[in-house]
Amino acid sequence: MQERSSVGDLAERLRRELDRYSPGGKLPSSRALVERFRVSPVTVSRALAQLAAEGLVVTRPGAGAFRAEPRAAGAPAGDTSWQEVTLSADGTADPVPRTVDATGVTVSLAAPPPGVIEFSGGYLHPSLQPERAMAAALSRAGRRPGAWGRPPLEGLPELREWFARGIGGAFTAADVLITAGGQSALTTALRALAPPGAPVLVESPTYPGMLAIARAAGLRPVPVPVDRDGVRPTLLADAFRATGARVFVCQPLFQNPTGAVLAPERRGEVLRIARQAGAFVVEDDFVRRLVHAEAGPLPPPLATDDADGVVVHVCSLTKATAPSFRVCALAARGPVLERLRAIQVVDSFFVPRPLQEAALELVGSPAWPRHLRTVAVELKNRRDAMTTALRLELPGLCLPHVPSGGYHLWLRLPAGTDESALVAGALRAGVAITPGRPYFSAEPSAAHVRLSFAATAGTAEIAEGVRRLRAACREVL
Repeated sequence: MQERSSVGDLAERLRRELDRYSPGGKLPSSRALVERFRVSPVTVSRALAQLAAEGLVVTRPGAGAFRAEPRAAGAPAGDTSWQEVTLSADGTADPVPRTVDATGVTVSLAAPPPGVIEFSGGYLHPSLQPERAMAAALSRAGRRPGAWGRPPLEGLPELREWFARGIGGAFTAADVLITAGGQSALTTALRALAPPGAPVLVESPTYPGMLAIARAAGLRPVPVPVDRDGVRPTLLADAFRATGARVFVCQPLFQNPTGAVLAPERRGEVLRIARQAGAFVVEDDFVRRLVHAEAGPLPPPLATDDADGVVVHVCSLTKATAPSFRVCALAARGPVLERLRAIQVVDSFFVPRPLQEAALELVGSPAWPRHLRTVAVELKNRRDAMTTALRLELPGLCLPHVPSGGYHLWLRLPAGTDESALVAGALRAGVAITPGRPYFSAEPSAAHVRLSFAATAGTAEIAEGVRRLRAACREVL
């Protein structure tokens, strides 16, 4: 059983048994719970911590866990309705709403209920994460001299050099900033490149987290459609002319959610169009290290074709490792680099040095290339299992493109499908899927869903998840 599910199951069983104990009464010892429920000590510790967070138990180091005393009646709730006026007020003559809508992001961050198969996840399943290698790297990093001191504001020089080499020679270490994950890097980039109220061109569909960043900063996302060969250059040029935008955000490799790769003949066109518009291209190279086995050579980053400092490049280690391994590179050349650096310093000072040291230890170890080879094989197997199951069980769903990298599939639903109803029906059937609507900055032409195969335990779970999805489709369609 997955550790997360075990924790939830044990917490629920203990929750039901709390009435056996009087307030302040002692629960069985951790050892007794381990033996009774046949789970690990870590599972017991986490389940008790969950109950403590809910205010149901109190843990006392060295003494054990006790049922919490009943909560005293609190004071009457105050009136916070005034905040609606304050948060929406804007002194400008033509305000741009700075809405902060994280629903498109939380779908892939929230853990589904126990027993629900996770087709909505945005990270590798724990069985695919290099947990032992990361733990060993963190242990070694913590013993390095000065590991807990203040790092250089731009990041450790050796780590910046490693990222610069990985971008294909487009940048030097001096052009690289270390940030706390791709989301942080994109936030810094958009804040640096566009003032509030400005338009920003985005692929359509695109990553909801980036749309949320733009809107929270008061920017106006303008969609530019993509097809299986990436963004369409003629429409990109039209959008620059129509809006006067100075920023275009794209994912040229295994785009989220379509999986598209920017075609070779379009790469130069995109850079030429942006250069003529006096605009920056933010290249979110988020899953380069999640290529599938037998995919063949990957195209280099778009930044390698850029001689004029048009591209601001983002690449992270998080997707290829684990959600909490938030180490990313933000690279740029020219005057914009100083603005990026200043905004990052103001926002977060620096990425914790132990995490940077651990990243250096990890990528420099023999375990790192082994991990990437293993992930490449496993992702291909999971992708093939999902595509095969979908074609057998749900031939009515349209899968226009099967990517050779990344961790998800993008499906178009039959005309007239209620996307929200299908997502809700799938959850009732025991499988969590991601609705397509949050991936569009304007009205979509059709209903879609995104299915992740990387967050699953394996091919058997994928097959079962598709069977559950078929049941939901029968109910809704």
